[in-house]
Amino acid sequence: MARAWGSPARAELLREVSPLITAAAQGDHRDPVPCRIALDHARGSNAGPAYFEELWAAAVRRAPHHYGCHVAAERYLAESWHGSHRECFDFADRAAQDAPAGSLVQALPVRAAFSYLTDGCGPEVPRERLDGAADRAIVLSARFPGSDPWTAEIRNLLTYVLVRLGRRADALAQLRLVGPYATSFPWGRLSDDPLGHFLAVRESVCAEPFGEPPGLPRNGHGERARPADH
Repeated sequence: MARAWGSPARAELLREVSPLITAAAQGDHRDPVPCRIALDHARGSNAGPAYFEELWAAAVRRAPHHYGCHVAAERYLAESWHGSHRECFDFADRAAQDAPAGSLVQALPVRAAFSYLTDGCGPEVPRERLDGAADRAIVLSARFPGSDPWTAEIRNLLTYVLVRLGRRADALAQLRLVGPYATSFPWGRLSDDPLGHFLAVRESVCAEPFGEPPGLPRNGHGERARPADH
């Protein structure tokens, strides 16, 4: 999967390993991880929605709130892949509503917000939906101690979304909770120097007055340009 993903012939190469992916997914019916890999494979090989739904049903049967499977399914439904921002947000909101309060699945809506803010494509998403996604992730973050490595990626992601929404005080609060745990996602989707990008955004958030995060050019629609892949 990893070797094929960066190739211009990605879809064709991934289709060649379909039998292996299918065999793994159908192996141990208690293990959701092969389903997560199969969902990523479906996205990269341009599999149709019927196959995606079959894989997703299998993943839910094995582990209803498995974060990795939910992330893989949400990526498939993104506007830049095989769905739309509406589908992506609807999926994320339903999953978060059904998940336990402390589950990382609660962060799916803010991932959908990140996808929208970096895609620069598709119809506009209402501001209140973006703020609602951020608010849900803030509640999740508050359930864990500061400098917690388990939630570091979500806090990094939430920081970026809050900055893009102009919510400086909330972004600053998340940066304090991040502590030393700068993660490659989302910064690696936005820059070839993830740590440098994180540090520049952190400096911008901490500075007065609060300005735009550096290194995030706008596209022709007034939104930020999308990363090459996500």
